[in-house]
Amino acid sequence: MRKQVDLLIIGNGMAANRLLQELCKQPNRPESILVIGEEPRPAYNRVLLSPFLAGELGASDVELNEIDWYAEQGIELLCGDPVLEVDPATRLVRAAGGKVVRYRRLVFATGSRSAMPEMPGIELDGVMGFRTWADVEQLQARAARGGRAVVVGGGLLGLEAAEGLRKLGMQTCVLQRGPWLLNRQLDRSAAGLLQATLEERGLKILTGAGIEMLQGDRGRVSQVMLKDGQMLDADLVVVAAGITPETALAREAGLSCHRAIAVDARMRTSDERVYALGECCEFQGQTYGLVAPIWRQAEVLAQVLSGQEHEYSEQPIATQLKVSGISLFSCGEIDAKDAQAIEYLDLAQREYRKLWLNEGRLIGAVLYGDTRLGPGYFDALLAQHNLSGQRESLLFGIENDRVA
Repeated sequence: MRKQVDLLIIGNGMAANRLLQELCKQPNRPESILVIGEEPRPAYNRVLLSPFLAGELGASDVELNEIDWYAEQGIELLCGDPVLEVDPATRLVRAAGGKVVRYRRLVFATGSRSAMPEMPGIELDGVMGFRTWADVEQLQARAARGGRAVVVGGGLLGLEAAEGLRKLGMQTCVLQRGPWLLNRQLDRSAAGLLQATLEERGLKILTGAGIEMLQGDRGRVSQVMLKDGQMLDADLVVVAAGITPETALAREAGLSCHRAIAVDARMRTSDERVYALGECCEFQGQTYGLVAPIWRQAEVLAQVLSGQEHEYSEQPIATQLKVSGISLFSCGEIDAKDAQAIEYLDLAQREYRKLWLNEGRLIGAVLYGDTRLGPGYFDALLAQHNLSGQRESLLFGIENDRVA
């Protein structure tokens, strides 16, 4: 027997959960909502998987909503039953368990998967990504046996994974292909301070490190060979070198896709009854990995699905990063060409601030250690006031009564 719903959401990750939260605020939300999730559990906070891995948080700290919440909100949830087929022509969706659902409107919130680079040995046992609750459980089980881990990727996820494995007792090495850690969010100086702190804790970090191949013994990874010929012993290799939007279902359904599912400002795909948000969508050539723009997408889409006129637009993002107890803040254009830079460095306290200005207006900021001034800098970046008169004191905060 076929079921019919006003709104069907494919995926039950952070984006879908945020959309549900926003829909619950709307007086004219769709009457019947069904969420189909591939994972066998309600939504959880992927941002917290790293402290969960390290044992710093428990399961309840990571979960976003208990199973009862969905029923209390009049939302039907189907977990652990991945969707196999979407037919926009008939508006039918078929799940692996045999359930067939007809929808009035459909939302893709399928997220992303770990980007696994093409290289010899990538298929070996002991090589994995770090994106899901199941990944955490697998990593914890492997770390309990000790040994050596190699983490591929010096971005936020890679550093958090490496710290978690180190805390669980593994000798851990991070490989960063770029010239410094977090090269999209930090300049070289801030990254240097971060690397020094992490190395003092016991992590080994190699920058400018390209991988030639992974080698194995009896089908299981045993070594990582770098392009410079260096060999690293490895009982575990965690790939945290980016994400790939999950678009397979949408492509098979005939929706327009580039790197991800193409959407307009109302989060609508090439089919007027089908929408997408989060890491699986692409707007004006931009794809997403940080939560701030995805939260705005959820707010827009909830209003659109409730009959209101609302549009998504790109906005500057401030990134408040927490790398295992180390505070970092970044916003705007880092190392922008033709910009004037001013900086403050206290090596004893390991505090660092650097600001980039163009014609007296703040266009970028990086803070390491003490990040309390970050929100003020971000407000100044958005306002684009001329701060020329404060140049000598800017590194110690924005004087709002002196902006022009």
